[in-house]
Amino acid sequence: MPFATTAPLRREIESRLPERPFAVEFWDGTRLPASDGSGPTFYVRSPRAAAQALLAPGQLGLGRAYVSGEIEVDDMDAVIGLLDSWRPPALDGADKRALALAAVRAAGLQRPPKRPAAELRPSGRRHSKERDARAVRHHYDVSNEFFELFLGPTMVYSCAIWRDGEKKTLEEAQEEKLDTVARKLALKEGERVLDVGCGWGGFPLWAAQRYGVSVVGITLSPPQAEKARERAEAAGVGDRVEIRVMDYRDLPASGEKFDAIASIGMVEHVGSANIDLYAQTLSRLLEPGGRLLNHGITRLRHTDAEAGAFSERYVFPDAAPLHLSRNLLALERAGFVAHHVEDFAPDYAETLRHWAQNLDDNLEEAIRLAGPERVRVWRLYLRAARNGFESGFTSIYQARCELG
Repeated sequence: MPFATTAPLRREIESRLPERPFAVEFWDGTRLPASDGSGPTFYVRSPRAAAQALLAPGQLGLGRAYVSGEIEVDDMDAVIGLLDSWRPPALDGADKRALALAAVRAAGLQRPPKRPAAELRPSGRRHSKERDARAVRHHYDVSNEFFELFLGPTMVYSCAIWRDGEKKTLEEAQEEKLDTVARKLALKEGERVLDVGCGWGGFPLWAAQRYGVSVVGITLSPPQAEKARERAEAAGVGDRVEIRVMDYRDLPASGEKFDAIASIGMVEHVGSANIDLYAQTLSRLLEPGGRLLNHGITRLRHTDAEAGAFSERYVFPDAAPLHLSRNLLALERAGFVAHHVEDFAPDYAETLRHWAQNLDDNLEEAIRLAGPERVRVWRLYLRAARNGFESGFTSIYQARCELG
């Protein structure tokens, strides 16, 4: 690139970030070592990475450079730990201007880089039915086969349960979770059950096969629904498992009632504006004395933001895990009585460890199915999510309730 040089950028980074527990290697072969000789290495592959950071300073610009392949790392787990623990010095206006000017000199003259195709920019009213459908489909409508690579044969996309560190396979631990939900709901043969956010049909199949109930599962993802129906037919319970593509807010209009409701990994997508409506909707769908198992990720610290810019654009647009207290308040307001609450943060961390390893073990096939950008997003997301459960940023709770 004419007139481009990384020397001023290296000098400015070294001067303004004197303590750096990481190294940076640039596209011209030059290297800025870690100040203490340890930590991961960031490989900046081209001047476009600097341009991405200038176009959207902070997490979003770095995320775009990573997703597009302009930045590589040698140890992703070490990077996740770094982002969680390292506190860079505060930079004033002069610092930022000096770094920006040096980045411009390093990048040289070029057109602004395009956003990666894997990025979604949500539009419309937040948590409207239309926007929620787009957000869910952005996350899930990648490829059923892609998800199966790391979820395994159960295709259950929520935390497995190991029970005090028992030695189990991922599949066995997922079956333990499915049965835990069924037992907490006290399912009885012949009952009618609703699964809100049924995914690829893991719980409907389990409940119909093992407990003899009829299940209606709903999802906003057509490919998920198609796969769930195929699995139900193959398992011989197609007559007792019905999968619909619909929003939970549309169910009450049908006048249907259920004996029990399982909501597994759904409440995280509802948002603070709709959490009371969500609870009231589930209440209206249950028979008197009906049971609810609400299983979802929550934030633990009240000072933390709902989600970062990278997650908003690339992973879970509009996802907003609320606090357990807020979820329970909404359920109580809707007439539910909570009888049992249990957390599974260590189990979800272990689940994510298995998923990340499965994806790494099937990397070539994953790239073929989903493309390199999506795979890069998922490799980072699975590790960052695991770190959230290990660091106390998030947890996951099952709340077993009855309609009072």
